[in-house]
Amino acid sequence: MLIGAHVSAAGGLVKAHERGAERGCDAIQIFNQSPRMWRPTRYREDDVAAFRERLDEGGVRAVVIHAVYLINAANKDPEIRAKSLTSMTHALQTGDSIGAAGVVLHPGSAVGEPKGEAMGRIVEAVEEALGASERCPLLLEDTAGAGETIGRTFEELAELIDGVGAGARDRLGVCLDCCHLLASGYDVRDAERLAAVVDDFDSVVGLDRLRCLHVNDSQTPLGSNRDRHADLPDGELGRAGLAAFLSEPRFEGLPALLEVSGPAGKGPDASQIACARELREEGAAARA
Repeated sequence: MLIGAHVSAAGGLVKAHERGAERGCDAIQIFNQSPRMWRPTRYREDDVAAFRERLDEGGVRAVVIHAVYLINAANKDPEIRAKSLTSMTHALQTGDSIGAAGVVLHPGSAVGEPKGEAMGRIVEAVEEALGASERCPLLLEDTAGAGETIGRTFEELAELIDGVGAGARDRLGVCLDCCHLLASGYDVRDAERLAAVVDDFDSVVGLDRLRCLHVNDSQTPLGSNRDRHADLPDGELGRAGLAAFLSEPRFEGLPALLEVSGPAGKGPDASQIACARELREEGAAARA
């Protein structure tokens, strides 16, 4: 498992790599542009080349891009759809250039429209964005289930994946967030219950689609449908749930990325990375 964190890309890709290395990360996640703005970031060629060289050297061994929160490919408003498609495509093309393990995307929200129609619009946008990029996988993230968000169940994720044409479908994967799983009603608070949830995911979506993990404790309880991250292990998952998640054998080799506030409120720091590794060891010992 490549334990790491979301880090700032302010100042460029090499700076992001340095921040990951300072925290002791095996993997990092970045935004490819400001998460609250539509304007894309264009990385310099020398920055991209230097970043890829550092990835090849080890330490931080993988990078994942998180697409911006503004994207909602389910929306039927032409302007929002156009901006969403442009941003999604840009993220994938950036992923191509930097050798990213994937682009994580929140599938979207139906915003008052019939869910079937909204999901059809997501499928169309995904196909177009993948067609305009070369190799970087697109990873649909499970959601906490607030409002009319899509992707709150494994069945919805599978429906989106199955709706995409066969050629593009090969590049589709999933990112599972343990906080979102709990909030959307999947009980993953110990190894036995987590194993049953992973079995369910495998039967509905397929473990071959699982490419990335988000590791966050939850401020809110099982089935709350609220996306509120807590530092490790200070939430509803606690030590037992996080230790089970981090040591699940079928997650071996995946980037496992923290998206917590951290003790100083500036994002996951070295102490949270160390805590994740400690919890992983606890979970592994309990399974032995």
